[in-house]
Amino acid sequence: MNTTTAELPADVEALMRQLRLPHARSIAAEVLATARAQRWDPAEVIKALLTEESAGRARSMLTSRRKAAGFPTGKTFEVWDENASSIPLPTQQALRTLEWVGRRENLVVCGPAGTGKTFFLEALGQNVIQAGMPVAWFTLEQIGVLVRAHRSDDSLGKAIAKIVRAELVVIDDVGLLP
Repeated sequence: MNTTTAELPADVEALMRQLRLPHARSIAAEVLATARAQRWDPAEVIKALLTEESAGRARSMLTSRRKAAGFPTGKTFEVWDENASSIPLPTQQALRTLEWVGRRENLVVCGPAGTGKTFFLEALGQNVIQAGMPVAWFTLEQIGVLVRAHRSDDSLGKAIAKIVRAELVVIDDVGLLP
């Protein structure tokens, strides 16, 4: 049995590295082997490689935006129990459309501790990122630390400008300050 894996020619691999095509490069040898065996049209090879590169970049962008957002736990609506929330179901559904984000409207979610406010907001933030928009997540205490840290070197304007570039800025745990 022949278990050798297909290899990409060194010059092609070098070009793919130079052009920064890591996702296409990871499947290129297999795609070429399949293309030879199945007599693909050259355009199909290019399409397969570029499709993988595009999908890989989209996955990387989502990962980067999620990391940059600073979410506390990574919760999403996949595990959200909309019936257990005190937020009325029509309101939840309206907020999940994200139309209010596009209109740059403010949202304040308040209520007693343990009612799922943070969970709901984090899941909304995950949806905003999934829609291709940046999110910034802070606690009120983190905002205070940021202001104090940048006040001394007069770079507060830059720090705030970076935050307001996000389509959604969440300030959580306002009521939990000492």
